[in-house]
Amino acid sequence: MSIITISRGTYSRGKDVAERLSKALNYECISREIIIEASKEFNIPEIKLVRALHDSPSILNRFTYGKERYLAFYQATFLRHLQNDNIVYHGLAGHTLVRNIPHVLKVRIIADLDYRIKEEMKREQISADQARHILVKDDQERRKWTMFVFGADIYNPELYDLTVHLVDMDVDDAVSLILHTIQFPCFQTTPESRKKLDDLVLSAQIKVALINEYPDTIVTSAGGAVNVAIRGIAGNEEKVILKVHKIADKMTGVKDVKINIIPHLVEV
Repeated sequence: MSIITISRGTYSRGKDVAERLSKALNYECISREIIIEASKEFNIPEIKLVRALHDSPSILNRFTYGKERYLAFYQATFLRHLQNDNIVYHGLAGHTLVRNIPHVLKVRIIADLDYRIKEEMKREQISADQARHILVKDDQERRKWTMFVFGADIYNPELYDLTVHLVDMDVDDAVSLILHTIQFPCFQTTPESRKKLDDLVLSAQIKVALINEYPDTIVTSAGGAVNVAIRGIAGNEEKVILKVHKIADKMTGVKDVKINIIPHLVEV
């Protein structure tokens, strides 16, 4: 039992790899489903959530804490879904959300630009130059977005356990390689690795419960010991602390809560 996340670019055939993997393993294959689920659960128009998750940093900056809210909703939905185990995910930033979870095999699928250009030309009925421009721009935007949101470079090999370059290797070869890799003991779910995922889920749930009122909030959890840091609070700290305790104490798995209120800086 384990989880596979696949990071991919446009026309890299990562979707094909994910679908064949899930069929071979009898795992659930998810991608856009997380957006739909988050949209329904948190009553957010799907188009708004998609834009928040895909638009460039310059667009996101126009909305006060809009990015943080929508990402929190997406992350909570995504992580809770992973608790089901036996999942292949090929969507947005999956590898960055579960960096330290051992039973997640993080795979990067890459393909030659020439192949991707041909596929873009075929689909959009455009010239090679136009296709190249679109793909290069898309790659740059994805890289910029991940750096802006997670402080991570999608081209950094340290983010992945396995990088598969589909040149001479075809989709079936890639699937075979990943199937072999996922059998290693280090990628099997253990009680310890499940606890780490549960801690992430708990942190995400508490953040979602707080983020509308306290958007600049960081939540971490270790074994049910929860730490909440809230920035930008001006006065009435006791009321905030009581409210956070009230929310956290209702969450399953919370054993202890520590709260750090970081007030607005006052210029002198």
